[in-house]
Amino acid sequence: MKIAVLGAGAWGTAIGISLASRHTVALWVRDPAQHAIVQSTRRNERYLPGFALPDKLVPTSDFDAAIGGCELVLLAVTTAGLRETLRRLRTARSTVPVVWLCKGFERQHAKLPHQVCAEELGTGTRCGVLSGPSFAQEVARGLPTAVTLAAADSGFARDAAQQLHGTTLRVYSSDDVVGVEVAGAVKNVIAIAAGICDGLGLGLNARAALITRGLAEMTRLGVKLGGRPETFMGLAGAGDLILTCTGDLSRNRRVGLKLAQGTQLSEILADLGHIAEGVYSAREVARIAAAQRVDMPITDVVCRVLDGEIAAAAAVEALLQREPKPEY
Repeated sequence: MKIAVLGAGAWGTAIGISLASRHTVALWVRDPAQHAIVQSTRRNERYLPGFALPDKLVPTSDFDAAIGGCELVLLAVTTAGLRETLRRLRTARSTVPVVWLCKGFERQHAKLPHQVCAEELGTGTRCGVLSGPSFAQEVARGLPTAVTLAAADSGFARDAAQQLHGTTLRVYSSDDVVGVEVAGAVKNVIAIAAGICDGLGLGLNARAALITRGLAEMTRLGVKLGGRPETFMGLAGAGDLILTCTGDLSRNRRVGLKLAQGTQLSEILADLGHIAEGVYSAREVARIAAAQRVDMPITDVVCRVLDGEIAAAAAVEALLQREPKPEY
């Protein structure tokens, strides 16, 4: 089948490389200058250095050409760019099923991707979310990876998962869209906290405790918003959380490491060169949690550090000074 991957960042390029072993893939590169480089070199050194593009992966800066004749659209843009890309699909009168790969809440509106999709494409569009523990470099290398594709239409979830499923990329299906999306958003915030923990040299015990309590926060909010508890024990929940909190390729964890060293957030983001979704999702997560009366102390202190209200060490002290209480 022909698949259109809209967005040529690290993840979009990696999923395109993986899928091109069994599908024809159009990779939409938004910036024409960047497309010219990718087209001539057959590499995307800016976002995913070191990987040659397979023959069946066709880069293009022509949006209509990318989606023309495709049977599935994968939205590999950031959460901030999701609405604009969906509007382009609507303008093009595309009726092709859509799966988004971004993780986070839309800034200012605090909406999950499926809510944005419903607003822009309507509720009749077959759509879903692909999420789970998946570093782009490892997917591009063909290392074993397992993720979850969730859609309200369980039949579409199964069919789309089967199409994307491959030898090294295992795709499981689910119908818990809210749970998968909330997990993907909150785990990035907890990963910043994990980076702070490691950057301050607090040890492996502290990191394990933080991940576990972060999972509890994630689950509380997700269930409150309509997700199912078991989703947070799966690939999109615990799996992605563990990877993002411990893996050196995690951009959100690297933000936390730098914050622990006292580096200014603006400098961290400038040096990073990529989007760290947790930086932008943290405030939205905290806002939603407050409105829903869900206790999320780790998220709260991460927000205070990101806002420059307290230093990283003071954030840890604030968590340690909380009154003891039953675990559940």
